[in-house]
Amino acid sequence: MAQGGKPIFVTFATIRMKFSALILTVICFSLLPLAGCGVYSFSGAAIEGKSINIHQLDNKARNVVPSLSANLTEKVRRRILSQTGLKPVNNDEADYDITGKIVAYEVTVTAAQGVQLATKNRLTIGVEITFVNRLNEKAGFTQTFTRFSDFNASQMLQSVESALIEDIGNQLSDDIFNKAFVNW
Repeated sequence: MAQGGKPIFVTFATIRMKFSALILTVICFSLLPLAGCGVYSFSGAAIEGKSINIHQLDNKARNVVPSLSANLTEKVRRRILSQTGLKPVNNDEADYDITGKIVAYEVTVTAAQGVQLATKNRLTIGVEITFVNRLNEKAGFTQTFTRFSDFNASQMLQSVESALIEDIGNQLSDDIFNKAFVNW
């Protein structure tokens, strides 16, 4: 009971509303120092430029999957464009430029039972990427990114290949994006 004999009712909605307002205030004040430092995205990327030229990845791997080059290029393109707001261009005047090649597409045995029976196989894909930042040359790089995915040796590669490429492609595009724009 409060003074004067009136009951105090504190509802969950009232507490939730006050907590939400507090969280919003903390977020606003924590983002305030970033206001003058360039364009930021919710992915943590710092984007200074306006345009990017993403070239088709060349397939230089020993084992060539015909659709792999287009598939990986499109994954990298979608990841970067969806997270940065950059305008894609096809010329050398872009603020950022990405070229690269697929350097590895390999299946290896990762686990065996006994001496001669494979139980797990691994598909590994590697891409060498050259990133040119025309606004900040020191931010450019050439690096090989490698990712893999395991599958049961009882499965034929052809039956799981598209799902493995999808998984590995997502990991590679995340790695490339993070290195180029988040600097992880």
